[in-house]
Amino acid sequence: MDAAQQEATARARELQRNWYGEPLGALFRKLIDDLGLNQARLAAVLGLSAPMLSQLMSGQRAKIGNPAVVQRVQLLQELASQVADGSVSAAEATERMEEIKKSQGGSVLSNTTQITSSSGAPTVKRVVREIQSLLRSVAAAGDIIDAADALAPSHPELAEFLRVYGAGRTADAVAHYQSHQS
Repeated sequence: MDAAQQEATARARELQRNWYGEPLGALFRKLIDDLGLNQARLAAVLGLSAPMLSQLMSGQRAKIGNPAVVQRVQLLQELASQVADGSVSAAEATERMEEIKKSQGGSVLSNTTQITSSSGAPTVKRVVREIQSLLRSVAAAGDIIDAADALAPSHPELAEFLRVYGAGRTADAVAHYQSHQS
């Protein structure tokens, strides 16, 4: 690669950082690692050709031209975070990727949330996900439900906590958390 090509690639990666938060090579590698994909499968889910994905990753191209593809990237990022925090299983992730692949853009709204509030404090959703992640790193959802069932007669509030945070949906856990803050 000559100096002009290196400069063009560096410029493309800087544009990607401004548009997408990080160079697409790094973003796509995270998705590949977090979701257990290869480049061809990622390209298929996103609706890109393999050469186009490669050009975006290497900085030969700066921008994703199709807004539906950008939306699919956002949906995959959210899915990867749900897999990482244990709220979505690998099997569910595979099903969701098929849904994402079929999405046409505009039909599925992205609901990305900021990690911290403007004050810099963790958001409720982030706190809840940390609790869920910790519980799910200790035991599988079925085991947590079994433990909750065993605790329910003598400790119903603790059983509810295990069910909501250990095996429930993040939205339900957020509502539970907020209802118990005074």
